[in-house]
Amino acid sequence: MSKQNMEFKDSGILWIGQIPKHWEVIRNKYVFTHKKEIVGSKFKNFDILSLTKNGIKIIVESDQKGKVPDSFETYQIVKKDDIVMCLFDLDVSAVFSGISKYSGIISPAYKIFNPKENLNFKYAGYFFDFVFVNRKFKQYSKNIRFTLGTDEFMNLKIPLPPLNEQKKIAEFLDKKCEIIDKRLSNLERKIKSLKEYKKSLISECVTTGLNPKNMEFKDSGIPWIGQIPKHWEISKIKYHGTARNGLTYSPSDLTDESGILVLRSSNVQNSKLVFHDNVYVSCSVKNNLMVKNNDILICSRNGSRNLIGKNALIDIDIKATFGAFMLIYRSKISKFMFYVLNSNIFSYHLSNFVTSTINQLTNSNFENIKFPLPPLNEQKEIAEFLDKKCEKIDRLNENYTKQITALKEYKKSLIYECVTGKKEI
Repeated sequence: MSKQNMEFKDSGILWIGQIPKHWEVIRNKYVFTHKKEIVGSKFKNFDILSLTKNGIKIIVESDQKGKVPDSFETYQIVKKDDIVMCLFDLDVSAVFSGISKYSGIISPAYKIFNPKENLNFKYAGYFFDFVFVNRKFKQYSKNIRFTLGTDEFMNLKIPLPPLNEQKKIAEFLDKKCEIIDKRLSNLERKIKSLKEYKKSLISECVTTGLNPKNMEFKDSGIPWIGQIPKHWEISKIKYHGTARNGLTYSPSDLTDESGILVLRSSNVQNSKLVFHDNVYVSCSVKNNLMVKNNDILICSRNGSRNLIGKNALIDIDIKATFGAFMLIYRSKISKFMFYVLNSNIFSYHLSNFVTSTINQLTNSNFENIKFPLPPLNEQKEIAEFLDKKCEKIDRLNENYTKQITALKEYKKSLIYECVTGKKEI
């Protein structure tokens, strides 16, 4: 395709805009076959597949608990290169569509389609990657769960270049996206490595101090902590502050920004307060449920066990309360305690308190956590040292995160321009 010599026409689809004049706009039913092959009594040793936002994966045995039914008779058979789609929850769903790299079986909730002879399956995969990532099908759904039926999907339209151009577009995107994905993977590895280094640094400082070579040590009495400086103590969280659960409120209490901000799990990201997903209430809030500067906000209950224990130090004056699934720890040594709660000490205890059946950190469990306690002057020195070190680490991670965001946006834009004919290939 040479864009310079190409004429364009309106596709008739607002979110697609113009397409090359020689392209067609055709309904999905003319390029797809809806496939529905039910397992029934044929089930033997199929791999069980799951559709995620990162593509289709095989569910390993450790993932099966609570997710896989006793019988697979209603499951659908998937073959390699089938296109699998999630056509429900099109507004908020974490799963989209993808070309299956595997053969196996998948939940009957999903839809499976095969391209006809006039559609290249890889071109279709890239087109629907754009559609689902950008929630373009939401506008066509007519019910509360933002769901499209099979017939509704089949009557929607797709821009269709000649078959040879579809192949060129898919091959071009394969090469470009492979480069982008490698860069993304490299950046994600760097972020992971920095986070691990940061936690290791914090853990070392709050268990051995800043100058371990110049100190005498003693047995802490706690096997997994090992030795601590001789002049340090082993103490419990409850002796250095108070823990309190947050506000219980009902949907009728929700209001606009004129109300009181309720800090929730979503307001804690990377050990910092963020304000991208705020909730406000109009009900009366007791003074002891209003947060204060230097409080530590902790997620104590959540549907995801991985989020239990995430926390942030409130280092600004803010008019806010906190939700019932959160916990506030108020201490005179909150800066040092914040680092204790972001070390392996807290992680170790969380692994014992939070189980596969109970995603909850109780006040009693929290308050009885043991940790090494240095004298006050060393607490201050450790906190100040970690403030500087962690700030540098966080700046690096923020930079990597911005690069990831920019690359993802570029990838989305590239796919859109290619599958709508706006980019010369």
